[in-house]
Amino acid sequence: MNRRQFVCSVVGLSVAAVVPLPALASGETMVIYKDPNCGCCHLWSEAMKQAGFKTEIHDVDDLVAVKKRFGVPEAVTGCHTATVSDYFVEGHVPLAAVRELLQKRLDIAGVAVPGMPSGSLGMGDSAGASYDVHSVGRDGSVKVVLEVRPKP
Repeated sequence: MNRRQFVCSVVGLSVAAVVPLPALASGETMVIYKDPNCGCCHLWSEAMKQAGFKTEIHDVDDLVAVKKRFGVPEAVTGCHTATVSDYFVEGHVPLAAVRELLQKRLDIAGVAVPGMPSGSLGMGDSAGASYDVHSVGRDGSVKVVLEVRPKP
C-alpha cells in the first residue's frame, strides 16, 4: 500500500469515525504502557476502550525501556506506547489510523505520533490540531502517512 492509498483510507475512516465501529476492535486487546501520572495518556486509553478495544493498562516508570523493547525509533517517540496485534501504536495516534492499521493488516511495525501535539486524541480540542502520523517499517524506516491539519 502506498502513501496515497493509506491517506485516502484514513480520511475515509475519519468520516466513518463518527459512527461507532466497535466490531473492528472486538476481540483485540490493546496493551498500553504509560506514565502513572499522565492524564492525557489516560484520555487516549479511554478513547481506545470506548472504541471497543479491550485495554490492559500498565503504569510504568521507565517508558524508554518499553519503547526500546518494541522497536520504536527515538525520532518518533510519543507520550505512551501501546501494542495491538503485532503492531506498536506510539503516542497520540488517532483512532482512524489505528483502525486502518488493523483493517488492512499493513506490513509495518507500527504507527506513531511524535511528542504530545495539541489537539491530538487525548490532548484537547481537535479543531486546530496540526500534526503528522508516521508509519514505522519493520526495518525501522519512518515516513509520514497522514497529515492532520486544521479545517479551513
